[in-house]
Amino acid sequence: MIYTKQQVQQNIRNRDGKRVFYLGAEDRITQEARDYLRDRGVEILPSEQAKPQYYVLQNGATLEKKPESMTHLQGNILVSKTHPRIAFRGALDELEGVLLLCGKRLPHQAGKLQEILELTRKILSCEVMDEPLKEAPLCGYTQENLHHRSHFPQKYYGIAHFMPGMEDSIAVLELNRVRTVCRRVELMAARAFEDEKGLCTRQDLLQALNRMSSMLYVLMLEEKSGMVQR
Repeated sequence: MIYTKQQVQQNIRNRDGKRVFYLGAEDRITQEARDYLRDRGVEILPSEQAKPQYYVLQNGATLEKKPESMTHLQGNILVSKTHPRIAFRGALDELEGVLLLCGKRLPHQAGKLQEILELTRKILSCEVMDEPLKEAPLCGYTQENLHHRSHFPQKYYGIAHFMPGMEDSIAVLELNRVRTVCRRVELMAARAFEDEKGLCTRQDLLQALNRMSSMLYVLMLEEKSGMVQR
């Protein structure tokens, strides 16, 4: 297999607090991918080193073999597959799926949906690697821009807030479906990272998902008003 830069980004792992990439003996990576790893200090290791000698449970116990009912939280740390953070990762996977389908069905919105998809993958990567997610414009809009457009549609699109109905176009309804999945993922993130005081420990991820939901609503407003920016 030949790994591209995007595939490499999705397969970086955390080992003993360091970011690594496991490469099989028969696998190769593109020069762009190799430069990406080098510039970020990610070490390339043989794939046979990927399997840990033992696994650690959250209560401190160790196991030599991974049970089928458990999965990796980080490195060699195992948790139940019902763990809130694992459920959150699964929800992100579902969000990726509906974004891909929506992009295929709405080719005129594919560029913006691709940006949202890339943000979804960054969220997953930062969660798994326990790294902060840097704020950046989404589809050309800052957080403040998105807030204003999604809260004052009359000013920007000449229409009021609306509830999707069967009379709406397929484009509006497809985008709304993705938006509802995004909202559910946001709620799962709030649950997965809630501390004992009821506060969220990953506000960066929550904020990014909120911006994503606002962006999807803005795309719905564009379709509803006929002001689609191609």
